[in-house]
Amino acid sequence: MISLRWLGLIALVLLMAAPVSRAVEPRTEHTFKLSDGEQAPAATVADAAWLAGSWTGTAFGSQFEEAWSEPSAGSMVGYFKLFSEDEGVKFYELMLLAVDDGTLSLRVKHFNADFTAWEDKAEFVNFKLVKLEPDALHFAGLSFYRRDDNHIDAYIVMRNGDEISEHELKYVRSGIGLD
Repeated sequence: MISLRWLGLIALVLLMAAPVSRAVEPRTEHTFKLSDGEQAPAATVADAAWLAGSWTGTAFGSQFEEAWSEPSAGSMVGYFKLFSEDEGVKFYELMLLAVDDGTLSLRVKHFNADFTAWEDKAEFVNFKLVKLEPDALHFAGLSFYRRDDNHIDAYIVMRNGDEISEHELKYVRSGIGLD
């Protein structure tokens, strides 16, 4: 018969060997946020390498172009341009994906069509990684889902006063065509 002391020791060893669960909870239908007291998962830019390349797509009733560099020197750099053929460029974004405190951080600066910044000089929007999956990157308020090597669905949460809404971005690798 196993003593209570041995059972307690076995339970402790099993708990220590179990993978750490990082609890997230839904923010909207396709996006997540960390549960209170939880930490972001460990990640590197290699986990986001599937974003690299040139993309086109639709979002916010317009077209967009987005491109990401390959991972190098611990970061990936990207740009985003939202436009319509009738109205021209609506806005631009410059993006930096890098490791911050052992997890991924997506920093974004926005610019008007005339390239005047939305944020102050030292400011940017910072999306912290909350959940990592082989075919998905979930930042607080922004999720990327890889459907295959040439298609990504992304969802971003936007706030207007007290109202929160989710918006879809449909990505197609450049040269593939919209499906």
